[in-house]
Amino acid sequence: MIPDFDHIFRRAEQLMERIEAALPRGLASPDWSASVAFRYRKRSSGQGLLAPVRHVGAMRLADLKEIEPQKEKIQRNTLQFVNGQPANNVLLTGARGTGKSSLIKACLNEYAARGLRLIEVDKADLTDLHDIVDVVSERPEKFIVFCDDLSFEDGEPGYKALKSILDGSVAATTPNVLIYATSNRRHLLPEYMKENLSYTHTEDGEVHPGEVVEEKISLSERFGLWVSFYPFTQDEYLVIVAQWLQSFGVAGDTIAAARGQALVWALERGSRSGRVAYQFARDYAGQHAAGG
Repeated sequence: MIPDFDHIFRRAEQLMERIEAALPRGLASPDWSASVAFRYRKRSSGQGLLAPVRHVGAMRLADLKEIEPQKEKIQRNTLQFVNGQPANNVLLTGARGTGKSSLIKACLNEYAARGLRLIEVDKADLTDLHDIVDVVSERPEKFIVFCDDLSFEDGEPGYKALKSILDGSVAATTPNVLIYATSNRRHLLPEYMKENLSYTHTEDGEVHPGEVVEEKISLSERFGLWVSFYPFTQDEYLVIVAQWLQSFGVAGDTIAAARGQALVWALERGSRSGRVAYQFARDYAGQHAAGG
């Protein structure tokens, strides 16, 4: 019996096609004209893609109140970056709801017309940072790789991937990419009381952290610029409430009358953050517009 070689070849080709489809492929470039912001996502197959953000938030730098020192640092660093001057990777840390993420998005809106772009990457996908940098490295735009609410547990793979990208300054090796990350933890890893026991002291009182502590601070130290945010005072909170109410079209006399309700709202939420002020303003403005 003569083998059916045509059939064998067809089966072999089909098998090769299946194998090629299963093999990991390099990250493809998206349509860069589709948006100024992109999200890195993984499909079920494990293949990564850069998806354009169709509706970018309209946050502006002028909308952010009571964080002027932090705003000045971030805006200055971002402008240096856009202008092709040396700039630092940035770690924004501190109290929740104080404008860390909003400030980065506002900078994007401020400088998008001058070529600034943003790529949001989840912590779980930080192991693919090198692929993302490779895709954008030859582009004329400037890219902020944005990691929001970043923190790690011991042994997470994304920790070492981010540490590797930051080592030696990513801005020096890839001039059009910076990392901007926000976190509630200054050192990005949980810290425990028992780790204080690893500190040693010399006879003259000099303090030396142990290896565990050194490892935990080593990642945050790779960010060239640290910007800290603090809880708002009552007066600062009310200024932010008034600003958001004004942006929603609430009249000045009505804004003054809303102060008491704004304080009760914050008390019920257990926080006087900018986020809480914005949420109150939306609720109050909605009621006011409806005649409530």
